[in-house]
Amino acid sequence: MSYAIYVGRNHSRTGHAWLAGYGDEPSSHWLEIVPAADHPEGATIEVGVGPGADMPGQRIAVPQVAHTLRHMRVSYSYYLGVPAPITNGGVNAAGVAVRDVWSTSRAELREMTPRDQRGFTYSDLARAVLERATSARGAVELCAALIAEHGEASYGGNSHLFADADEAWVMIQFAGGQGLWVAERLGPDSIRASRPGYVLEVPVDEPDHPDFLYPPNFVSFAREQGWYDQGPFDANAIYGDGKGRWEGIRWIEAEMQARATRPEKIGLEDMIWAIRTERLTGDTAGYGQVVPLVRAANPGLVPMWHAACGALSAPFSPVFLGQESIPAEYGPHRYLTTGESHRFMDLRKAVSGGRDTVSLVPQRHETTVGAFQDCKRLMYLMQLTGEGALAPVHGAFARREVRLDALVAAHLKVAELAVQGGCAAEAMRVLESFANSELSAALALVRDLAAGLAAQLTGAGPHPAPDRPAGFGQIW
Repeated sequence: MSYAIYVGRNHSRTGHAWLAGYGDEPSSHWLEIVPAADHPEGATIEVGVGPGADMPGQRIAVPQVAHTLRHMRVSYSYYLGVPAPITNGGVNAAGVAVRDVWSTSRAELREMTPRDQRGFTYSDLARAVLERATSARGAVELCAALIAEHGEASYGGNSHLFADADEAWVMIQFAGGQGLWVAERLGPDSIRASRPGYVLEVPVDEPDHPDFLYPPNFVSFAREQGWYDQGPFDANAIYGDGKGRWEGIRWIEAEMQARATRPEKIGLEDMIWAIRTERLTGDTAGYGQVVPLVRAANPGLVPMWHAACGALSAPFSPVFLGQESIPAEYGPHRYLTTGESHRFMDLRKAVSGGRDTVSLVPQRHETTVGAFQDCKRLMYLMQLTGEGALAPVHGAFARREVRLDALVAAHLKVAELAVQGGCAAEAMRVLESFANSELSAALALVRDLAAGLAAQLTGAGPHPAPDRPAGFGQIW
């Protein structure tokens, strides 16, 4: 169902807000940096789901904007029949960050969703925000406009968390084909987790309330269905699953509130802990992501911390928006990439653009061992070794991340001076070299830790009984 957590800047040690999380899908994931682009008049993009999706629909072409922003994102290859590549989380040149999290709608809305639904999927909306939005509120308004004009192709309900340096908005999109959604503003004092995403009481008697947005039919449709008469309008109870804040949400929000009360407040290591803790993260997590919501002197200096697999078994490394490349190990690989088993590698074209006959995976990537696979191997070795593997592995990760946190601050300080001095291109090359070196070093650490755990298991038989609870992530 994925996971997101936002921490407002008043709780932050470094004076800026944070957005972090991961995607929770059973397919391959890969990191990519997408350059800005200009598009000719009449250009279109294809959105929606096809007849083979779990909740089927029709793909449609909609107009592309004249210019799309540079951004970095994580993509993956499958979820409930949504066409690949699917976007889930990232940050753009305007400093707008995106997280996507499941949020189911009530059964009646799921049932009334048209079988030929047309419009933007949750992934299409996330990608549009990364390409176009210049503020978190603007991201909500963009999604609202796209849904109103072109419709939404739902898989049963979804949410997004959009954030910039000033604020964040959690937006819930409801199934049913009625264009229903609601968004709540999060400010500098907010701490909010989504798993699933939620919005509770909405002040519908104050239509101009600055902290809430929703479409014109938001209340009237509920009345027509007999789901609401008068009094408090609880969006989750009326349109969602009716469970409010799930147990895991209550737990992590309370933990982060407690950390925020310390004199040192919340720093990078706390955000990483919130994504790495075994109570929330396990085999289903496809990657980890932490975005410091900073005001960068140059868009190329926008940073993001990336873990190639669930952070339980993957260290975080910095990536900068100004990079022109990342190590091939972090790009798409055939392992767990849906459809690759019946495609041929294409030597001429690296990415298929969605065609079934051509591989999504560049063949040169297949000459490398995928970062996702290496980290997955470590995860399974940790599970077989038992709960005792957590402390040494996470200790090694944490020591490295503390060191890197200081190095990133130093590199960015020097890069800002270089940009001011007219040496932006040189600064980006230095940042790229630093980041790519650390991404490669992260994999070396993973392989060393995996070798150590594998040695511990030697002679224990093919399936030693794990000395651990029933499973990681069990709180959900």
